[in-house]
Amino acid sequence: MKSYSAYLIDLDGTIYRGREKIPAARRFVQRLQEKQIPFLFLTNNTTKTPEAVAENLANNHDIHVRPDQIYTPSLATVSYLKAKNHGDLHGKTVFVIGEIGLLSALLGAGMTLEVEHPDYVVVGLDYDVTYHKFELATLAVRSGSTFIGTNADKNLPNERGLVPGAGSVISLVEHATQQRATYIGKPESIIVHAALAVLGKEAEDVLIVGDNYDTDIRAGINAKTDTLLVYTGVSKPEVVAQEEVQPTYEINSLDEWTL
Repeated sequence: MKSYSAYLIDLDGTIYRGREKIPAARRFVQRLQEKQIPFLFLTNNTTKTPEAVAENLANNHDIHVRPDQIYTPSLATVSYLKAKNHGDLHGKTVFVIGEIGLLSALLGAGMTLEVEHPDYVVVGLDYDVTYHKFELATLAVRSGSTFIGTNADKNLPNERGLVPGAGSVISLVEHATQQRATYIGKPESIIVHAALAVLGKEAEDVLIVGDNYDTDIRAGINAKTDTLLVYTGVSKPEVVAQEEVQPTYEINSLDEWTL
């Protein structure tokens, strides 16, 4: 078994299941911390800030990490846009459909909100989205604004079942504009490469850990990193067995993984 110098780890389904603790996940994080192995939690959640995610981990799951160990599509979007603008987003304008996690990342990078003719339209999950927001986003994209989607997750699981995810919100704007968004989050390689840059690591030295073949494992495949699929969440062994490209490793519990 290959040794890895850093890890990119999914959250929901891997470290916890909603409000439910996964004890093996807590032990896994503690082992990483004890061995001083660098890691980032790589989540597709753009609704919360890294500070809020870290607070949830500490208060509800007894997992204690720094906010800078949380990496989201919001942060990856900033990284992507900076790369397109010589490293500086000051003076660039944006219209956003999204929550505080996305807004704070974009505005914190120096962008300003603009309704008419913004440079960029960035769309993510928004629990208070309205027809008017969709209208403004559609008009902006149709008038030439660059269209960015945070992540393509069509659904999110909650206690009532599967509810619309960011991908469902983004797809409405895609249908209205007849344009496909540039997606940033998992399973795209963009977020993985951005996270690797934060870690200062090469793809071959890092392992992506997750419970969802379609997001976590495909992200690793697209970015050419090794992958560890843990069967504590979305994916099922009998379904994954039918996939053309298999995960590098498969386990039933993070207790089984040797660092």
